[in-house]
Amino acid sequence: MYEHSVETEAAGRAVWELWADVENWGEWNADIKGIAIDRPFGEGAGIVMNPGTEEAVELVVTEAVVGERFVDEARFGGLVLRTMHRVGAGERARTRVTYRMEITGDGVDELGPQVGPAVTGDWPETMAALVKAALAKVGER
Repeated sequence: MYEHSVETEAAGRAVWELWADVENWGEWNADIKGIAIDRPFGEGAGIVMNPGTEEAVELVVTEAVVGERFVDEARFGGLVLRTMHRVGAGERARTRVTYRMEITGDGVDELGPQVGPAVTGDWPETMAALVKAALAKVGER
């Protein structure tokens, strides 16, 4: 399991709005060169991300609770990468944003230790950019 959290002054609603605006994830996630979603953001939506240097990554949103969390799954061979994105109460009236990935499936013992860090290694930078964008979004209102 891999997990990273940050706390921010931005409202959880602003973070959620950025997550739900899939077509614009590339504005705060530098690894995304192109992205598409096949229906409105929510459970069952399919997302195809193009990182620019590798094959496209296909995700399925398996769970979505508006304003609170969403879970996506990606499959690579026999592996399933399940990532939970959660926004909730932090300390001192701040908002806590958490990403948590669990890897299961065939070959997890061999491939999990390679795939996990490769996928999650940029979470601190990506999440810092996300909360910065959420703070800017609040400032626009």
